[in-house]
Amino acid sequence: MMTAFESHAIPLLLLLLLTPINASIHDYSNEAFTHRSDAFFFHGGSEALLAKSFIRFETVTFTRPRESAMGQGRMQQNTGLVEAILLEVRDRNRIGGAYLKSDLICCDPKLAKERICNLGEVIIQKNPDNLELPKRIKTFFQGTDEQVQMDTTTLDINATGMYYLYFMFCDPTLKGTTIQGRTVWRNPKGYLPGKMAPLMTLYGFMSLAYLLLGLCWFLRFVQFWKDIIHLHYHITAVIALGMCEMAVWYFEYANFNSTGTRPMGITLWAVTFTSVKKTLSRLLLLVVSMGYGVVRPTLGGNRIAYRVLLLGLLYFVAYEALGLVEHLGNINDFSGKTKLLLVLPVVCLDSCFILWIFSSLSKTLEKLQAIPKPWTRRNLAKLELYRKFTNTLAVSVLLSIAWIGFELYFNATDPLNELWQIAWIIPAFWCLLSYALLLVICVLWAPSRNPTRYLSFAWPSCGE
Repeated sequence: MMTAFESHAIPLLLLLLLTPINASIHDYSNEAFTHRSDAFFFHGGSEALLAKSFIRFETVTFTRPRESAMGQGRMQQNTGLVEAILLEVRDRNRIGGAYLKSDLICCDPKLAKERICNLGEVIIQKNPDNLELPKRIKTFFQGTDEQVQMDTTTLDINATGMYYLYFMFCDPTLKGTTIQGRTVWRNPKGYLPGKMAPLMTLYGFMSLAYLLLGLCWFLRFVQFWKDIIHLHYHITAVIALGMCEMAVWYFEYANFNSTGTRPMGITLWAVTFTSVKKTLSRLLLLVVSMGYGVVRPTLGGNRIAYRVLLLGLLYFVAYEALGLVEHLGNINDFSGKTKLLLVLPVVCLDSCFILWIFSSLSKTLEKLQAIPKPWTRRNLAKLELYRKFTNTLAVSVLLSIAWIGFELYFNATDPLNELWQIAWIIPAFWCLLSYALLLVICVLWAPSRNPTRYLSFAWPSCGE
């Protein structure tokens, strides 16, 4: 039976998990509690933590409405209770009255009379395998005080898991209470959340992979510099951007790991490098599919060139906006609807690229196959080149569709990030696929002493 806490909290958790948290230092700025069932709660953060980590409460202050404070006696003690509750995601059923087959979150007089819980507190059932969790920290208002500050407390994490922090109260007279201050979450090797730590290693390896590819391409470029065509410069730019992108992301994650925050400047550069590289990669696939540098020296006129540039510009703007929301936003800045509105343009533009790429590939292959017999041997290498390229793109699209399906299934079946230790493979796949496509292009279009295997200025039907 699902408790009232679960039935109301899970949709909220889904929203929070779809929106990235800004840092391992969670700041609260006069934020309100949400009313659910018979309790009020505020989500203080959720992160994957390894054993020997800690969470520290710093200057966490609660402010209740003046009316609530004035309704108490000046000399009274404990005139309002706010609880900080830390739980591992697998213990979520232990918050509230699920084990009592009740929808209550807070202890009522009947349960208090049976000595199951204390009146006015959140019902918590301890985990028999780890009696420290769920963890409860109580903070009481005194007399007619409108504010109370939590003691500076450090909670040691002794077991690896996905942890959630909630601030909760059961007293309806505290309605309107706000929270400010911050909590610091730190893993043994730094502030980087456990879910993100493998990505720093990934970006480090990808930086080296792009560096190695760039070195091989540069040596080939220098060796045949007299036979270089414009397409080779475009490929060089994509390799350089990919290397810079991975290096900047590695530096951004390393800085996050050491400081606990994500400086806007570094993150902005990382997002921009990614946007530029993704845009140029798609433009490279498009112009290669059109036969640029292989069966035609130009794109076929200014009209087509302007359309290509316009599509690239629109994609850059859309992806940059999405990247800024994902990496510079915090848990309270953007709703799920806002993010959806930013994802849709990227998806639509990606679809336009895919349709245009395969349409252009089809036309290019038709032209190569329609070559008159005297030109067959001379252009056989080009036809084989484009067949290999077409097959590679087809495989990559099929893999992308399959992976998107897996990603949707993964997110749907793991809404609370219980599988956080393997979640890094989802972004890793896209990094590896992008690299693999670039590697194939570098192999197929590598500089050589025979530039005529690319260009065919003697074939007038391909000039337009």
